[in-house]
Amino acid sequence: MSIPIHKYDVVIVGAGLAGCAAAREAAHAGLSVCVLTKLHPLRSHSGAAQGGINAALSAEDSIDLHEFDTVKGSDYLGDQDAIRLMCSKAPETIRWAEKMGAVFSRNEEGKIAQRPFGGQSSPRACYAKDRTGITLLQTIYEQAHRDGVDFKDEYYVSDLIYEDGKVNGVFAYDLVDSKPMIFNARAVMFATGGYGRAFKINSNAHANTGDALSIVARHGLPLEDMEFVQFHPTGIAGSGVLISEAARGEGGILYNSLGERFMEKYAPNKLELASRDVVSRAITQEILEGRGCGENKDHVHIDLTHLGADLINSKLPELRDLAITFLGQDMIEEPISIAATAHYSMGGIPCDVDGHVRKNTTELVEGFYAAGECACVSVHGANRLGANSVLEALFFGRHVGQSIVTDVKAGIEFKDAKTEDSSAAIARLEKIRTSSGNERVPALRDELQQSMTDNAGVFRTEESLVKQKEILKDLKTRFADVRIDDDSKIYNTDLQEAVELGHMIDFSAFIVEGAILRKESRGAHYREEFQTRDDENFLKHTMTYMDENGELSTEYMDVVLGNHELAERTY
Repeated sequence: MSIPIHKYDVVIVGAGLAGCAAAREAAHAGLSVCVLTKLHPLRSHSGAAQGGINAALSAEDSIDLHEFDTVKGSDYLGDQDAIRLMCSKAPETIRWAEKMGAVFSRNEEGKIAQRPFGGQSSPRACYAKDRTGITLLQTIYEQAHRDGVDFKDEYYVSDLIYEDGKVNGVFAYDLVDSKPMIFNARAVMFATGGYGRAFKINSNAHANTGDALSIVARHGLPLEDMEFVQFHPTGIAGSGVLISEAARGEGGILYNSLGERFMEKYAPNKLELASRDVVSRAITQEILEGRGCGENKDHVHIDLTHLGADLINSKLPELRDLAITFLGQDMIEEPISIAATAHYSMGGIPCDVDGHVRKNTTELVEGFYAAGECACVSVHGANRLGANSVLEALFFGRHVGQSIVTDVKAGIEFKDAKTEDSSAAIARLEKIRTSSGNERVPALRDELQQSMTDNAGVFRTEESLVKQKEILKDLKTRFADVRIDDDSKIYNTDLQEAVELGHMIDFSAFIVEGAILRKESRGAHYREEFQTRDDENFLKHTMTYMDENGELSTEYMDVVLGNHELAERTY
């Protein structure tokens, strides 16, 4: 079977902030660039970011403080060289975005307005009302277009073309008609976002199925720190749709069913503005101990009524709309119902500070890059601070784009792809498309998401994790017997969801494996039997590999330390 082969200097998978920023930099330098994305670029999940993007701009703030807060927030697992780079370049990144047309909210002096976020020493989150992500995404997407980037939306990338330590392109198919094709390039970058959809209640878009992670893992390459999954404290009860940290940054107060401001117990200094893992555990603990609100006692309240209609309408208009739409609650008039929701992935595809993907703890893959939430640099370590993710996506997207330009111009070889490079990927797709087994994708996906929430969520135990490991093995076996009703080739969403489920089952095993082996509590990873941080044994990054039989093995990689010495992390 002959399939088309499209040739570019650079192919980028994912069109959120990281993908668009990298594409713009590469195209601006004169390279031919193609961006492949499952959905329209402006539907990328970066557009859902509400609260802000961090940069030390004010006289009261400093790059050193931003760096310290990020290291402390990471529970000292973040690599301090990468953190230093990101924090030092944050002010320049804001100016770059603004120069390209991003319109930020302003304070009375006409300067970019900044609001306080959790775990931060100073108001640092630059914002555009509560629509920061979409403001930035529209800006960067427009400028990438202006520089001639070839955007191809509704294309599904299902495999890498990887040979002899070099990535030469990707295999994809057109979601419109299922036609397969190869995109051949000197350099390939993954910028595909996170994997929160592995959990039942999550804040992620339907597209966030973590495909890139298992694509990488299926080629024997490692995934890093996958056990660290951030639960955001304030998801809308029942749906997980996000109520941004901006709500707490502007002064929102958390109450349980007894009317207690319970954060006084858990974080007496920072209260609602402690780091996300601390607040999420506090909310979940209140619910588990029977102090939840509502008929099912399954949520708590965040009260913003004291802020007044003017502030809410000027700074939090989208949050108000979301609460009215999903809860029928108007935050101007009453407290709204929230609970912790799976939100962000600290782990991902391991790469160095310039975005080169790691083959193992000492070697790099040639011609392969990653940035944004799917990557692990690692600037977030065990827990991310709010508004650092938009910064990471924008800064590292741009930085890795520049890194690709440098490497291509230095002479990354263009290796011609061959039709047969796609044979395994086509066979895998056809097997699923024509499968007539007894299992159904929605039922398996529900089981995966519910069991991951129950057994590998905010609180974890040896027993729950081992149980989940067995559930995942069972799901993988049953997935081989899946049946999809639609065997057509036109907009076959049944096929797409089945392929995505296979990826979700694969990478979920990495989350559970890392969590079983990490016998400590650090950041977002909380083991009930090991409630303290163990720097002697676990101040290290998890690097897990999958062999051709699906079996996992783990080694560890040193954390890059720096100016900030280990200390107890309290708020």
